[in-house]
Amino acid sequence: MVLYLCNLTLHDNVFFASREMGTLYETEKYLHNWALSYAFFEATYIPKPYRLQGENAQRPGYLETDNEQNLLRLNEHGIYVFPALPIQWSYQISTFKISHAAYHDHSQKFGQKGVDLNYPTNYGQVKELAVGSRYRTYIFAPETVRIPRWIRLGKWATKIQVIAKPISSIGIKAKAGEFVCEHPLNPIDLPSSTQLLLYNRIVMPPVSLLSQAQLSGNYWEITKPVKWNKLPEWSELENLPNRVCLPRGVEYGANAITATS
Repeated sequence: MVLYLCNLTLHDNVFFASREMGTLYETEKYLHNWALSYAFFEATYIPKPYRLQGENAQRPGYLETDNEQNLLRLNEHGIYVFPALPIQWSYQISTFKISHAAYHDHSQKFGQKGVDLNYPTNYGQVKELAVGSRYRTYIFAPETVRIPRWIRLGKWATKIQVIAKPISSIGIKAKAGEFVCEHPLNPIDLPSSTQLLLYNRIVMPPVSLLSQAQLSGNYWEITKPVKWNKLPEWSELENLPNRVCLPRGVEYGANAITATS
């Protein structure tokens, strides 16, 4: 098993509706690991069937065994993608025309008549992650797994450049006890043996993520050598933090599967 450091660079705006506030659709600055997993491995390790009808058509089934596109298939191959941490990011707000929806309404000013006549009810705005935003994530995968250099993500299928570099096993140690993970985590994917002590919650669908989490359990400690730039196996890992702690035993739906078994 190899741990890869992956640096992502947006080559176009990325949009996914993390929050819908009236006619404003906002994109969270973090990239969800389930979305990244499909972007990296759909049509290779996750089947990509084409169907226009049927019970599973247009319905996500992330951890459902009867759904062909479930993420549990990556567990069988020993693959796991962590959420992506924003390193440098910016936003762009765009206006678009929306279709009429009976359930959708907007706020009006008090004491005014005919306010609808001057209000563009068929226009909305999206707050997108802008071109050039940079992210960092980690991937556990066997040596035989090929990580693509380009992926597409979000509702616009945005093109994202991927630079993946393996981290030398010399700098990775297995430890146990309390630790702080500064990288975002998906709580559904944490093993039941890992206990959450403190964390910040990142509210976003389909599952809220955690940041700056303090945990107790088994973990990997990645330590960058002092003279890393003089070592061939570390010279291309300049973007790797000096010390990283990641939980061990992470799998897609690890907590959910344990709870239902």
